[in-house]
Amino acid sequence: MILAEAPATAPWSKLPDDGSGATLYYAGAALIDLFSTDTANYRDNLIMEEPRIWVALRIQSAGEELEVVKVTADPTEGEALFSAGSEVIGSVPMPADIASWVAQFVDQFHVEQTFIKRKRDRSGGRRSARDDEGGGPG
Repeated sequence: MILAEAPATAPWSKLPDDGSGATLYYAGAALIDLFSTDTANYRDNLIMEEPRIWVALRIQSAGEELEVVKVTADPTEGEALFSAGSEVIGSVPMPADIASWVAQFVDQFHVEQTFIKRKRDRSGGRRSARDDEGGGPG
């Protein structure tokens, strides 16, 4: 579960019972950074049936406790965290107030990118004598 506001408690403190039957702990505060270049990914996340937040935790060198190292609303970045394999990664439902904030960011900064297909290099990487005219050693 993602909390909109950080509680006034130390990381890994037990949270009050929410009625779910699960024991919940506060892992620590983290920021979600949003970048204008990733707005298409955020938009794709928001249109999913259940938008997600990805959280990466790492075992601290001094013990068994985990520390929050990354929180993201970008599904591409979230999937990349899974492939890195060095942290404990999980995704949780995105709270409505965070989804609203991300949607406002997308509305403000998204610029639709048109796909431009590059023409293929038909030479197959082979160079001709014309390519070397006036240049190169010799």
